[in-house]
Amino acid sequence: MAFAITQTCCADASCVTVCPVNCIHPTPDEPDFGTTDMLYVDPATCIDCGACADACPVDAIFPAGDLTGPLKVYEEINAEFYAGRDVLAEATVAPNFHRWSPPEFGRVLPSDFAALDVAVVGTGPAGMYAVEDLLLHTNSRVTLIDRLATPGGLIRYGVAPDHPSTKKIAETFARFHDHPRLRLRLGTEAGPELAGRHDAVIYAVGATEARRLDVPGEDLPGSLAAATVVNWYNGHPDVRPDAVDLSAERVVVVGTGNVALDIARILTAAPDSLKGTSIAPAALARLRSSKVREVVLLARRGPADAAYTRPELLALAARGDLVVDAHDPRVAAEIDAAVPGEKAALLHGVPREEVDWSTAPPDGARRIVLRFHSAPLAFTGDTEVRGVRVTGDVEITAGRVVRAAGFRGVPVPGLPFDENTGTVPNTAGRVEPGTYVAGWIKRGPSGGIGANKACARETVGALLEDAVGGRLRTRRRGLLRRG
Repeated sequence: MAFAITQTCCADASCVTVCPVNCIHPTPDEPDFGTTDMLYVDPATCIDCGACADACPVDAIFPAGDLTGPLKVYEEINAEFYAGRDVLAEATVAPNFHRWSPPEFGRVLPSDFAALDVAVVGTGPAGMYAVEDLLLHTNSRVTLIDRLATPGGLIRYGVAPDHPSTKKIAETFARFHDHPRLRLRLGTEAGPELAGRHDAVIYAVGATEARRLDVPGEDLPGSLAAATVVNWYNGHPDVRPDAVDLSAERVVVVGTGNVALDIARILTAAPDSLKGTSIAPAALARLRSSKVREVVLLARRGPADAAYTRPELLALAARGDLVVDAHDPRVAAEIDAAVPGEKAALLHGVPREEVDWSTAPPDGARRIVLRFHSAPLAFTGDTEVRGVRVTGDVEITAGRVVRAAGFRGVPVPGLPFDENTGTVPNTAGRVEPGTYVAGWIKRGPSGGIGANKACARETVGALLEDAVGGRLRTRRRGLLRRG
């Protein structure tokens, strides 16, 4: 019985490295690694050893024949990836069952390489993958710094509480917190003087600011950034427990990325289904008295180009409360013409309805409506949001709007900053010798959790090149500012 990878895949390739028969693709050395929604097991090659399931940090891999309910479709999804392909013939390297050849080392450090003192700012995935690399592959001493009192970054405050398997990767990272060569400094602001106490500093501070839509009314009360809502239901200390008002019957979410789907799913979930998860108690209490009956997801383009990943849309559709707004004949045509494997095909069987947006949502159970080919033109209202005017000069009546059109980084004191990209300019993670970046502040808000592994490895590689080349500055005395 072959194994199959399912919805919560983090794509960090831990499973690839342990597979004895090279049956998990794409691998990190293949062109489509980092661009597919997830990794896939080839059922024709898998030998059912289970090594991948043991290595998976997010419990995403199961015997295909044991999958039931919404996960059953992943047996077909994994097989579909390999349809018409001969993976072994395409491979540039042989699988792990190969004749022995001389070992290859991606990095070569001198035998007298001195231990480095490295500071890593940020305890999210990018920072922790850098910490892992430094502790396991060098003799460096690491100071791990976070301004918050609780570590985790994106894992703790960005992953939806109803995705507990995804949050499990935090356990993999937490094992390094008490490593003998690591000092953990929580609740600590890292100032520019940090460089004076370390041979190198890696900033892995993420991208926390919402991208602006630049439409009239965007700053009206009742218009919220997606980060505010996500931080609210995850209990981020920077967001008040009452930051999200749920007194409106209809909420419009601008965007169809995975974060937009997370918000729609949480706002329409049965509160009891979230009991026992990591959701903030105050948020759960407000959801119990919520008046929200409908969440509308606005997509600028059609169903073939929606930003969500396939696993997230499948999970949402499986709840049975998803509706497609059939206002535009192009929508039905795209869905009906889509073949299996195409993104629009995910909406086969999802109910369609021409919605009257001038009226209140229908009575009854909560629901989510996908409206394609609808860009926001303006948020309407005098003293607070009362609706959203969209493409076609249609106004959707709504009491709250969530802007989920992406994220951007914010300037880091003492570092250069590109306002256009919202990133710190760098070359392979190197800002200058001794100063480095990793994660979204390095490359922009692209890629999931696993994408940070290769990103952090590249940054650490640049750091070690500078160390071996004698390009790191001499340490100077300095202080950390206690926040």
